[in-house]
Amino acid sequence: MYKILMIAPTPFFADRGCHTQIYEEIKALQKLGNEIVLCTYHSGRDMEGVNIKRTINIPWYKKLEAGPSYHKFYVDILLLYKSLAVAKKFKPDIIHGHLHEGAFIGYFVSKYTKKPLLFDFQGSLVSELKAHNFISEGTTFYKLMYFFEKKILSKSNLIITQSTQMKDQIINEFKINKEKVLLSMDGVDTDIFRPGYDVENLRNSLNLSKNKKVVVYMGLLAKYQGVDWLLEAIPYILKDINDVHFLIMGYPNVEFYKMVAKKYGILGNITFTGKINYKEAPMYLALGDIAVAPKIAESEADGKLYNYMAMRLPIVCSDRNMSKETLGDLGIYAKKEDPISLANGIKKLLKDENLRQVLGEKLRKKAVDEYSWDSVAKRIMNAYRIISPKSKPQRII
Repeated sequence: MYKILMIAPTPFFADRGCHTQIYEEIKALQKLGNEIVLCTYHSGRDMEGVNIKRTINIPWYKKLEAGPSYHKFYVDILLLYKSLAVAKKFKPDIIHGHLHEGAFIGYFVSKYTKKPLLFDFQGSLVSELKAHNFISEGTTFYKLMYFFEKKILSKSNLIITQSTQMKDQIINEFKINKEKVLLSMDGVDTDIFRPGYDVENLRNSLNLSKNKKVVVYMGLLAKYQGVDWLLEAIPYILKDINDVHFLIMGYPNVEFYKMVAKKYGILGNITFTGKINYKEAPMYLALGDIAVAPKIAESEADGKLYNYMAMRLPIVCSDRNMSKETLGDLGIYAKKEDPISLANGIKKLLKDENLRQVLGEKLRKKAVDEYSWDSVAKRIMNAYRIISPKSKPQRII
């Protein structure tokens, strides 16, 4: 087994999909006997069972949500110093960098320790910056970020990623040798995310009617996640179907989206919960009859899909290639940013109880069979074996 230094340039833990993946990877890898230390930002909350080493406190930097920030430049420098200090004492066998800055910092730690670097790739940096309107394609800054991303990829000993589309993008767009890129996929804890929770008290506390079907969304509240699109679709649904309520769970921008809903005249049909603690997420999802994942950004995975699947929830989502790869023929797909298409997909499930049940059962089975964190951990362990001088590799792609 290995001593692994993980580097996560993010305010871990803040109940986001990226953080969930890091947390569950650590848990699953520790079950296999690995010793892991995680270096991360000063903000975020500690999670039981995770050995976390944080940077010094920066009191004015409190950002928890996803997305770029100019503050990250100096916070990442602090994370580099912290990672080097921890590496000196911990003496890791492998450096495991999450996200691009994590791999960039990991490169210097790798050089210092003379240990291999694994890049845990969760989506293209330039594509993310475009999705957040931080850069425009063709600009000098875009070209600089592309060069930076390509360098990080090329300097990593091995790259793991969550989808075939991401793998192909790394190989084709950034011209990285295909032998350096492995699929690890994403996962879900199907023992925790499961149907059957008693949600009567929670339903009452949220004032949800038993006589209305509930459509759930759980994730960040942002345009690139498709939340604007979802709110645009709701009036089209309510024209045909009255016995439905929408439970929108997540952060930030809650007050902004309440104002948008009020403008559309649908605020009374929606409950905004704000941020949901990851430990409580299964209970809240258990309130749903249908789940929706209208993510627009093509370059990122969508971890909420796996949680929905494990909860036996039929899913309406955007027709992104990554969503199709995850759900296959078990998803109801809507044309991206088309509110009528999204409304029609949701209405289709609302009107067909048998279809909801059949899809939900099949999705739950798929989650259990294909997307357990134990399976993900075994694929990551194979990646460790390939790059570690401690063991001979047995390559499984």
